Amino acid sequence: MEGKMKANDITSKGLLRTAELYQYVLDTSVYPREPEPLRELRAVTSHHPRAMMATAPDAGQHLSLLLKLVNAKRTIEIGVFTGYSLLQAALTIPDDGNITAIDLDRSSYEMGLPIIKKAGVEHKINYIESEALPVLDKLLENPANQGSFDFAFVDADKINYANYHGRLLKLLRPGGIVVYDNTLWGGTVAMPDDAVPEFNSASRNFTIKFNKLLAADARVQISQVPLGDGITICRRL
Repeated sequence: MEGKMKANDITSKGLLRTAELYQYVLDTSVYPREPEPLRELRAVTSHHPRAMMATAPDAGQHLSLLLKLVNAKRTIEIGVFTGYSLLQAALTIPDDGNITAIDLDRSSYEMGLPIIKKAGVEHKINYIESEALPVLDKLLENPANQGSFDFAFVDADKINYANYHGRLLKLLRPGGIVVYDNTLWGGTVAMPDDAVPEFNSASRNFTIKFNKLLAADARVQISQVPLGDGITICRRL
């Protein structure tokens, strides 16, 4: 089938190290329910030189479930890439819903934009090409935005996760959810320092600090889930 990833192509992104078991999860639970536009976008993204940055399809399916559980209508996405998780959200929220999508690099988004348009959900997306912190600060300047968002997904620069977290909790309503991607960083968070490849070291250290911050944050209920590269789900109390 066109666009169908094989488990041994993407197992290194996830934490299920048995390719056959991960393929079972994809074939049994994920691919049969994956909408055609998402399948098409995965196929297109596979040709991107940084294709491994894309949201894992099993993690994307989980995001869709969370969006439905909180009846999300107004959401934020920090880090868009080609738009797999963004399209997942746009297909899930109501027709009058809105996603504030923020990314520094519009060129990757342009790769997925024709599929988003064909799916008929572009009107739900407010794409902003920018660093995320100024956009979040601008949103917070309007008191009406505070406590008004239902959901947020963050897959961006790890050095700023703590900064995003503080602002997003002000924007989220009580009971709203923010999901952080890559919180297990390829499993390196549990490795000894001297076993971590140098190119992974800085982001791994930021991730460890951020995980500790979330564990100590009494403002949220958390669950760290080994989907994709690890996601942490935070429910604002």
